[in-house]
Amino acid sequence: MRSMTGYGKGSASAEGRTITVEIKTVNHKFFDWSTKMPRGFLFAEDDAKKAVAKEVARGHVDLFVTMVQEEGRGQDYKADVQLAAKYIAAVKELAEAVGVPFDMGATALAKVPDIVTAEAAEADDETLRALVTAALDEALSGLVAMREREGAALAADISSKLDSMTALVDTVERVAPSVVEEYRQKLTARITEMLGSGVADMGRIATEVALFADKCAVDEEISRLKAHIAAMRGYLGAKEPVGRKLDFLVQEMNREANTIGSKANDLRITEAVLSLKNDIEKIREQAQNVE
Repeated sequence: MRSMTGYGKGSASAEGRTITVEIKTVNHKFFDWSTKMPRGFLFAEDDAKKAVAKEVARGHVDLFVTMVQEEGRGQDYKADVQLAAKYIAAVKELAEAVGVPFDMGATALAKVPDIVTAEAAEADDETLRALVTAALDEALSGLVAMREREGAALAADISSKLDSMTALVDTVERVAPSVVEEYRQKLTARITEMLGSGVADMGRIATEVALFADKCAVDEEISRLKAHIAAMRGYLGAKEPVGRKLDFLVQEMNREANTIGSKANDLRITEAVLSLKNDIEKIREQAQNVE
């Protein structure tokens, strides 16, 4: 079982270039993707997304690619002439408007962002692709390892809550039969007291007790709750994504606990149900972090 949160970083170098890939994942209902790469690396985006999707089934992914290269190696410097012309026109207009000399030179113009840019040479696309792939593989390995560690911690915490729930369900199962017997005794005593020397109609009492027993019976709910607990325990050790399955089981557990609570005619059962719902809520919070 994996958490949806994690981080991984990898790097690869060749021909004076070092490419670094960082991946961060956080909770999300589905697989969601966002990336930031240097200009000229868009050719690698689709391959990167497919590689990440193989390892991340659910969660929001932020992927960052950066490149550092030795001065003068593997670079082409390109000038955006159209952008430069627009910039010159804007500066000239500003100079005329405020009455100052227009003294824009090529050196000053080259310092303006995006007018002269350094880009990876097109001939190096395959080399860059290989570097991105190598760095991405390393980053993914770190990401998966972290998600698995956090997933193991989540599984341990959920397992402890399931242990608590099991004990509470056992309490309800043990107390439930006595509720009917206590009701029979109280009803008999109350009717006998009301009749005084008269004889109570035991048949009528038996009918009332049977109706009460049927109304407060929680055997089915206990059975289903136990089944849900067992199913969730099984998912805690799964290799495939189980977050949505845990979400569903939490809903079903809450439904059964609510039903038991609505049928409860005993303070002990009510207290156990309140504790059950508290454990279920804690599991729900943790399950939202599971892939």
